[in-house]
Amino acid sequence: MREYELEVLEQYDVEVMSTRKIRGAFFCETKEGTMVLKEAAVSDRRALLLYTLLRHLESAGYPDVDTPVRNREKELVSVSRGQARYMLKKWYAGRECDVRRETDVLEAVRNLGRLHQKMCWRDISGHSAGDSFRIQDAAVDPDFDPELCPPAGRHLKEEFLCHNRELKKVRNYIRNKVNKGEFEYLFLKYFENMYQLASKVTKRLEDSEYEGIYRKSLEEGLMVHGDYNYHNILMLPGQERIGVPAMATTNFDHFHRDVQVLDLYYFLRKVMEKHKWKESLGRAMLEAYAEVRPMSPGELEVIALKAAYPEKFWKTANTYYHSNKAWIPEKSVEKLQTSVLQTEEKIRFLQKIFTFFL
Repeated sequence: MREYELEVLEQYDVEVMSTRKIRGAFFCETKEGTMVLKEAAVSDRRALLLYTLLRHLESAGYPDVDTPVRNREKELVSVSRGQARYMLKKWYAGRECDVRRETDVLEAVRNLGRLHQKMCWRDISGHSAGDSFRIQDAAVDPDFDPELCPPAGRHLKEEFLCHNRELKKVRNYIRNKVNKGEFEYLFLKYFENMYQLASKVTKRLEDSEYEGIYRKSLEEGLMVHGDYNYHNILMLPGQERIGVPAMATTNFDHFHRDVQVLDLYYFLRKVMEKHKWKESLGRAMLEAYAEVRPMSPGELEVIALKAAYPEKFWKTANTYYHSNKAWIPEKSVEKLQTSVLQTEEKIRFLQKIFTFFL
């Protein structure tokens, strides 16, 4: 461990026995248990919100989260001599969720359902998100600022319309380009079908129950993890919590108020891409989540519409538009082709799973 990190650890009331470097962080074995020290990518305000949420989850019977540890000055963020900002968090000895194992995937989905049941800001503050906040249990965080509130997620209609405009901007740029390469010709070849799909999904979203679900989620303070993927789920060996396998959920840095099934969509997409949108597994994932947290038809439609939007096609095009176009790497061409193939696989999957779809 570098001298700066050692100095940071000295700011904490923990007895460190050993450390080892991992990607972007340091594992610390301490007498208080396993911890991880990593640079803080959040503001002090965000750190306090994060700490409040994770302490609430612990007190609500969801103990295995990477809660930050306060230093001797009772601060959540510690600053090194070089002015780098660090957080020390609880950590767990376990392996990442393996998407090749169906049992891991389904347990991770059930875990998400249990997590969502506890992630309500109103349970922490005692008020809906539109009101002023008060902390119900001072033991959760006596320094809690009643004015703090997690931010709201972006409205899907706004997101889709913005992406649609950007797709047209890329199309117009490529049309006017004199010297076109393989990427440009492929983009123009696929554009019309992808843009029609994007427009169709946007229109269907406007006619769906999404608006009411979104507004209600914000008002009630329902929260999402924001980055629920297999890297952030640790399977804990030889442990059970209330008769189910124990898992630790980590890296809540992107949590916010939003429609909770968007977490499920994100995890579903990540897994399905690895399994070529296998119908039986996708259906089992939706059923596993619903066993813990039942979903309304409107929420199922939100998942379907978010999945149907050709996001990877947009992302590849947007990356191209903001890059140095003098040289287009072959990988960009592959990504464009893959995005189209995956969109076709997705649509077939959605039409089988969601009979109402498009």
